[in-house]
Amino acid sequence: MIPNLIGGEWLRPEADTLPVYDPATGEVIEQVPLSGTDAVTAAVAAADAAYKDWSRTPVMDRVRLMFSFKARLEAGFEDLARIVTRHHGKTLDEARGEVRRGVEVVDFACGAPTLLQGRTLRDVSGGVDQDLYRFPLGVVAGVPPFNFPVMIPLWMFPLAVVAGNTFVLKPSERTPLGAVRLAELFTEAGFPPGVLNLVHGAGPVVDALLTNPAVAAISFVGSAPVARHVYEVAAAQGKRVQALGGAKNHIVVMPDADLDAAVPAILGSAFGNAGERCLAGSVAVAVGDASGSLLEPLLARAAALKVGPGVEPGVDVGPLIRAEHRDRVAGYIERGAAEGAVVLLDGRSETSRAGFFLGPTVLDRVSDSMAVGRDEIFGPVLSVSHAATLEEAIGQANRMSLGNMAVIFTRSGKAARQFREQVDAGMIGVNVPVAQPFAFFPFSGWKGSFFGDLHVHGTDGIDFYTRKKMFISRW
Repeated sequence: MIPNLIGGEWLRPEADTLPVYDPATGEVIEQVPLSGTDAVTAAVAAADAAYKDWSRTPVMDRVRLMFSFKARLEAGFEDLARIVTRHHGKTLDEARGEVRRGVEVVDFACGAPTLLQGRTLRDVSGGVDQDLYRFPLGVVAGVPPFNFPVMIPLWMFPLAVVAGNTFVLKPSERTPLGAVRLAELFTEAGFPPGVLNLVHGAGPVVDALLTNPAVAAISFVGSAPVARHVYEVAAAQGKRVQALGGAKNHIVVMPDADLDAAVPAILGSAFGNAGERCLAGSVAVAVGDASGSLLEPLLARAAALKVGPGVEPGVDVGPLIRAEHRDRVAGYIERGAAEGAVVLLDGRSETSRAGFFLGPTVLDRVSDSMAVGRDEIFGPVLSVSHAATLEEAIGQANRMSLGNMAVIFTRSGKAARQFREQVDAGMIGVNVPVAQPFAFFPFSGWKGSFFGDLHVHGTDGIDFYTRKKMFISRW
C-alpha cells in the first residue's frame, strides 16, 4: 500500500484500497489507500503546526531549498518520466514533456525574491508613506487530476511553499505514484516536516479539505462538474479557489492554411496523450475550401499513427487510463455514428488487445447538436465540422459551454486578429498545435473551464498564494 506523508512521516493508514494499474498491460502495480477524514485532519494539523516557523523563514532560505528541489528533479528527470508512463500510459516523450513543463514552474518559483516583492510610495499625503507587503495565506491544498501526475502538482505546491504557505496535496487515486516521488525528492531537498503533506483518497478526502476551517485556499484541476462543485463548496467556506475544469477545444483551418504544418499539428493536438488532456484539439473546423483539402492528408497520417505501450519506441498513441474510460470513449464513437456523424477512422479495432487501448478515431460531419460535438470526450477522438466562413467557425466555438483553448491555422494576419478578438476562450493559438502558456504566464481558461479569479502559475499563482497588507505611516 502507498503511504501518506503527514508531518514528515510516511504512514500507511488502515483503509480500503484501490488498485493502481499499468494501463498498457492492465496489470495491478500498486494499491492506493482510500484515506478517511482522520488522515486529512492530521495532515492539515501538521501543515498548520509547520506554518508558524515556515512562514517566518527568510525568503532566501526558502529559495535555496527550492533550488535544491529543482536539482533533484533534474537528476531524477528520466525516473519521473518513466513513473508517469508506467501508471498513466502516455509515451515516454510525452512524459518527458510533462516533467519539463512541471520543472519550469519550479524554475519560476526560484525567482521568489523578485516575485514576492511589494510596492512603496512615499508622500502619498503630507508626510505619509504607503507600502504594500505580501504575506502567505496559511495552509493551502491542491487536488491534481490523473492525466498529469507530475506536472500539475508542480503547478501548485512549489509556488505555494516558496511564498511561505504550507501544503496538503491529494493526488489522483488513479495515478498517485508521481506525487509520491515528488514528495520524496522534496523531503530530500531539506524542507522541514509538515511543509508538504500527502493524503491519498477519493471524493471524501477532497470534501474534507474543502470544509476544513484551517485550509485557506484550494487549487483543483479536473472535470467541469467537479470543478464547479469544488468552487461552490470551498467558496461558501470563505476559501480562495482556483478550479480548472474541462474543455472542448476547436482548431479552425482556413483555406489559406499551410496543411503541411496544420495536419501534423492537429494530429498531435487531438491524439497526443491519447486525447486525455484539457488542451486537446477535439474539434477541427474546416472553413470554406479547406473542407475539400483537409480530410485526405489528415486521414492518411492519422491511420499511420502507431498505437502501443508508451515505453516502446515509435509509439504515437498510448492507452487510456482505465477499461471503463476506454469503454466510455468508445461509446461516444457509437453515439456519434447514431447521431449522424460519419466514422472515417475507427479506433475501436484496438480495444481487443491487452491493456486499455483505443486507437485514433476521426468523425466527419459533426455538429454541436451532437454529443461528440459538444461534450468533453477525453480520448483520441477528433471530430471534424465544416463552416462556410470564419465567422461561422467562431460561432461554433463560442456556443460551447467550455472555453479553454482555441487555435487557428492561417496565413492571414487579419483572420488571426479577428479570431483572437472574437473567440470566447482564454488561450488562443495561431499556427500552433496547443496554446499552452509557459510557467511565467497564467493558464487562463474561460467560461466553464475555470471557476475562480486568479489562475494557476505565472504571476496569478503568486497573487493566489499571497495576501496583501497595506502599511500607511506618518513619522
